[in-house]
Amino acid sequence: MESEKRLTLYELNSLVREVLECEMPDEYWVEAELSECREARGHCYMELIQKDERSATPIAKASARCWASKWTLIRPYFERTTGQQLHAGMKVLLKVYAQFHEAYGFSWIVTDIDPTYTLGDMARKRQEIIRQLKTEGVFDLQKELRMPLFCQRIAVISSETAAGYGDFCNQLADNPYGFKFHTQLFPAIMQGEGVEQSVINALECIYNEQFDCVVIIRGGGATSDMSGFDTLALAENVANFPLPIITGIGHDRDESILDMVSHTRVKTPTAAAAFLIDHLKTVMDILNDSQEQILRLAQQKLTYYKTQFATVAEVLPRLFSNVKIRQEARLEALNNRLILSSGSRLSTLNAQLSTLAEHLPILLDRRLMAEKHRLQLVEEKARSLDPTLLLSRGYSMTMKDGKIVRDPKTLRHGDEIETHLEKGTIKSIVK
Repeated sequence: MESEKRLTLYELNSLVREVLECEMPDEYWVEAELSECREARGHCYMELIQKDERSATPIAKASARCWASKWTLIRPYFERTTGQQLHAGMKVLLKVYAQFHEAYGFSWIVTDIDPTYTLGDMARKRQEIIRQLKTEGVFDLQKELRMPLFCQRIAVISSETAAGYGDFCNQLADNPYGFKFHTQLFPAIMQGEGVEQSVINALECIYNEQFDCVVIIRGGGATSDMSGFDTLALAENVANFPLPIITGIGHDRDESILDMVSHTRVKTPTAAAAFLIDHLKTVMDILNDSQEQILRLAQQKLTYYKTQFATVAEVLPRLFSNVKIRQEARLEALNNRLILSSGSRLSTLNAQLSTLAEHLPILLDRRLMAEKHRLQLVEEKARSLDPTLLLSRGYSMTMKDGKIVRDPKTLRHGDEIETHLEKGTIKSIVK
């Protein structure tokens, strides 16, 4: 152990540096995914990662740095070409060389970044998201919604301090037609990685309110770092939202997926305001045209009916005269028929009365004889039922209180009774 040569850490690291410089003097293009990206003192520090395609498990990691002298040139070109800033989760193609520093260890030094590779990966991801949205059947749902005719209650999703929001509100308020709009801001992050969840949260708040449409605007600033508007979760939320969504996020170079699934896409916040004003102006024009058309049709109808009335007024007296003549003739015919019918009926009734007058004395005599005979029979029957005849034959009749006693059981002790005989009456007290 003592005979072996000993090295200090610095000497060992220097040896590693010399070996790397000798064995790997070239620059290499490497594909990787950014797991972290940050700037400090003008330099860019990156953490690179490679994942297994099937399990997404990291299988390689490394640190990379882009010094300020290169970064100041690479960054503007990359952002101008891709429309985005470098951020975690982005696939990149870096030109690097190996560097080992005795004090800071190993690092890949970035000398160039190919933006076309990132664009290709971004395009692939976008196409995958679009394919999934179409598979789910939600890609065109917003396009099927109809803008309300009177779209005046506007929910706005934007940064609270964005100049574009102020421009949007001012243009709505100062519209040349005097239309009244009600706007309410739902603040959200409109740049960076927090865009997706922030906008989704704002949509959830709007869902429980009463609005006619939603406007998502992002005014001012660079068009870079638009990745937050190209996510599946945000696209699904927008596509399934029950109100029409208008996007004006100022992305001229290309449509974001958010633009694609929205109801209407415009370039700027002021364009969104102009769209709403024009929509209401179109509705007003339709109403005005309809009003004029209704008035014109009403006037045509009125003229038509006036002509009809004039014609009727001209013909009516003549028609009335004809009707009057016909009705008078009809009444006269009916009157004649009535007179003839009445005369015939009177003659018949007179003949019947004459016949009755001839037969009436004979009928009366017959009726009087019959009634006289009936009275004689009744009189004889009444005489036969006279109680005095029964008394003269030795019968008696007992009465109590003027009523004949038929059953002795009806009498009580002390009752006074009268017994009628042929020659008189006997009063008794029941004991």
